[in-house]
Amino acid sequence: MTAPAGPAVTADFDPALPWQKARSVALRPEPFGALVYHFGNRKLSFLKSKQLVAVVEALADHPSAEAALDACGVTEAQRGAYVKALADLARSQMITPREPE
Repeated sequence: MTAPAGPAVTADFDPALPWQKARSVALRPEPFGALVYHFGNRKLSFLKSKQLVAVVEALADHPSAEAALDACGVTEAQRGAYVKALADLARSQMITPREPE
C-alpha cells in the first residue's frame, strides 16, 4: 500500500519551540474564551478558556510555548490539557512555528 500523492499537512507540536498565532487567524473574545477563525482554510475553533486565549496571544512574545504557558500562569496540573489544546491548534494551522530568536 502506498501513501497518497501530494504533500501531507501535519504539524508536530513541540512546546519547547517558538510558536505564534497564524497571520490569517483572528480571535474574537467571548464570555467563555474566544472564537478562532482561520481566513485561509475557513476553519472555526472555540477556545473554551480565557487563560488559553491568553496563552495563544502570548506565544509570539516568548521563546517557546512552554515559556508562554509559564508566563500565563498555567499550572503543572493543567499543563497536559493546555499542551494538547495547543497541539490541536497547530494541527488545524491556527498556530504556526516561528523562527527561534
